[in-house]
Amino acid sequence: MSLVMPPVPHKDDLDSTWSFLEEGIQSVMLNLDAGIDMKAYMGLYTAVHNFCTSQKAVASGHGLSQGQRGAHLLGEELYKLLGEYLSRHLSDVFVKSQTHTEEGLLGFYIREWERYTTAAKYVNHIFKYLNRHWVKREIDEGKKNVYDVYTLHLVKWKDDFFENVHEKVMDAVLSLIEKQRNGETIEQSQIKSIVDSFVSLGLDENDSSKSTLDVYRQYFQSPFISATKVYYENESRQFVAENSVVEYMKKAEARLDEEKARVGLYLHPDVTKSLTDTCLAVLVTAHSTLLRDEFQVLLDNERQEDLARMYRLLSRIKDGLDPLRATFENHVRRAGLVAVEKIASEGDNFEPKLYVDALLQVHTRYQNLVDDAFNGESEFVRSLDNACREFVNRNRICKASSSKSPELLAKYTDSLLKKGSKSPEESELEEMLVQIMTVFKYIEDKDVFQKFYSKNLAKRLVHVSSVSDDAETSMISKLKEACGFEYTNKLQRMFQDMQISKDLNNNYKVWQDKVLDDDDRKRLADAHFQVLGTGFWPLNAPTTPFLAPPEIVKTAERFQKFYFDKHNGRKLTWLWQLCKGEIKANYIKNAKVPYTFQVSTYQMGILLLFNEADVLSYDEIEKATTLAGEILDPNLSILLKAKVLIASPEGAKPEPGTSFTLNYNFKNKKIKVNLNIQIKSEQKVEAADTHKTIEEDRKLLLQSAIVRIMKSRKQMKHVQLVQEVIQQVKSRFPPKIPDIKKNIEILMEKDYIERMDGDEISYIA
Repeated sequence: MSLVMPPVPHKDDLDSTWSFLEEGIQSVMLNLDAGIDMKAYMGLYTAVHNFCTSQKAVASGHGLSQGQRGAHLLGEELYKLLGEYLSRHLSDVFVKSQTHTEEGLLGFYIREWERYTTAAKYVNHIFKYLNRHWVKREIDEGKKNVYDVYTLHLVKWKDDFFENVHEKVMDAVLSLIEKQRNGETIEQSQIKSIVDSFVSLGLDENDSSKSTLDVYRQYFQSPFISATKVYYENESRQFVAENSVVEYMKKAEARLDEEKARVGLYLHPDVTKSLTDTCLAVLVTAHSTLLRDEFQVLLDNERQEDLARMYRLLSRIKDGLDPLRATFENHVRRAGLVAVEKIASEGDNFEPKLYVDALLQVHTRYQNLVDDAFNGESEFVRSLDNACREFVNRNRICKASSSKSPELLAKYTDSLLKKGSKSPEESELEEMLVQIMTVFKYIEDKDVFQKFYSKNLAKRLVHVSSVSDDAETSMISKLKEACGFEYTNKLQRMFQDMQISKDLNNNYKVWQDKVLDDDDRKRLADAHFQVLGTGFWPLNAPTTPFLAPPEIVKTAERFQKFYFDKHNGRKLTWLWQLCKGEIKANYIKNAKVPYTFQVSTYQMGILLLFNEADVLSYDEIEKATTLAGEILDPNLSILLKAKVLIASPEGAKPEPGTSFTLNYNFKNKKIKVNLNIQIKSEQKVEAADTHKTIEEDRKLLLQSAIVRIMKSRKQMKHVQLVQEVIQQVKSRFPPKIPDIKKNIEILMEKDYIERMDGDEISYIA
């Protein structure tokens, strides 16, 4: 059935025009479902148009302004009558609404809202002419409470219906949401429709064409947030009382996810922040002390998943993680100290590898925890770094000497980079070097590592015992990246010297072939020479006099002649303590193949004496080699222990009164026998010398820093100077304040700087 309308009334008759319009509007409002006849619809439109333009004809004889005034007044009458009609209509709707409650009320509200707003679009079109002229002019003149006809419908809905029912509607909405929070299934689309309705009612008072969220925020969001707060306060209080902290965290996380999803399902995005803030305040902040108290327990039991959950929750509230970072730092530091304690309790003779592995294991375990549970968060990384720096530099093994960690790390690095039976694969070695750099990062005395590392590198290069040039280069480039060019400059120069020495030996062979005849060649040992720059290599001259065997002396002299012909004015110092060679033992009975002894030059000097005599006394050997007792005795001991020499009387120590003979019945499983073993006492002396060098270098480093600062600043306070020196040298080692003061005094005595009035220090140009 379609809407059929009576004929359009006379354009000047307000009463008949309104009666005609009211009947049509009523049909649109109540019977739109039945359909609308286009002719009848156009009739309504025409009635509004005719009425609003009727005065224009009247106006022609009385002046334009009076005509405009008439149209203005008649437009206002229609507008006013429409408003009154909408109020009456909504009053009826309100009466009907009172027969509904809870979900029934929501259904009623939504049905009426949809019917009303759909009708409003039609009515708005019917009054299009009024909107375009009278309404526009009123708004342009700044009149308040005048809106286009569609907006008028919304204003009336809000004032005459919404204001009366919003509390009951919201009670029903909150009841539904609570049911859903309790696990029941609800009709979510109902709440979505209510939200959309509340949003649509927000009008900007200054500009009716714009909308605001004021109505939605006041009447929906505010009660929704309050109800959410109460709900979770009650639930969390009860849940915490009945469950473990871990279970509570799972519950809280699930609830936060649910609320986030709820926004996407049927709430307005505007609620997101206040909903999240409310839930976090109630579920996390209110119970944060309880959560934090559990942190240590989770750390102790390595509950990574639960730690990650705690991190996720507490990271979302202000300062939520701060107390955890300190706890974490202390925990890691204790773990590191305990790991080192285990090694220290087994005595002093532990392998450096054990120590470094213990440090690395602790670091790796907690690095993984930071990455996986704490999302690699920078402040937790800092806590980890602080803890590692503490236990790497200050632990039981470091008590005797604060530089023990860098020394042991350098020794472990040496064991990796030196050829040996247990050399790792290339890819594995690279990974181990990366791990060494992890520990190196935490070492404060980086200069100590550098000194021991360069000593060991020198030996590897001199003895050609590096596992590979690539590995050596890789390690140096890592150190350079960590500490800069200055730190590795000398190490790189050592490599250059080795290359220069290779070329030098090739040239020497060519030269030999030209100048030596066969007899000369036979008298010389087959030798390889390395010429090392004094300023770059951490090597000292021999600590003992030594009379080398004639074969060695001749060979050395021949090389010197060649070298000085090429480089006039240079000085060569023979480092006998680092030289080594091989000699064949042709004297041994029942040996199918002669044994080859790998010996130091000192051992060679001792053994070659037995080419001229069968028995030699201690005094004769001492006189022939001129070796000092502290060098001679350990070397003789090695030869006795290996049973190359036999002492008389039997079992006697190397000392005056003991005689030595070759063991003609010498036996060994290997054809090549290595006798060139470093003596323990030598190692201790070497370590002590290295520490002495470090102390000297530190003095120079402090003095050069002081001079550099004072030269640029000319004058500064003593306290400031000390602080700046600490800043400049801390990347190499942490300086002690008394040492800085001592070196300031030394520079004053040397007239580099002087003390002025008060606390000022001045540079002497």
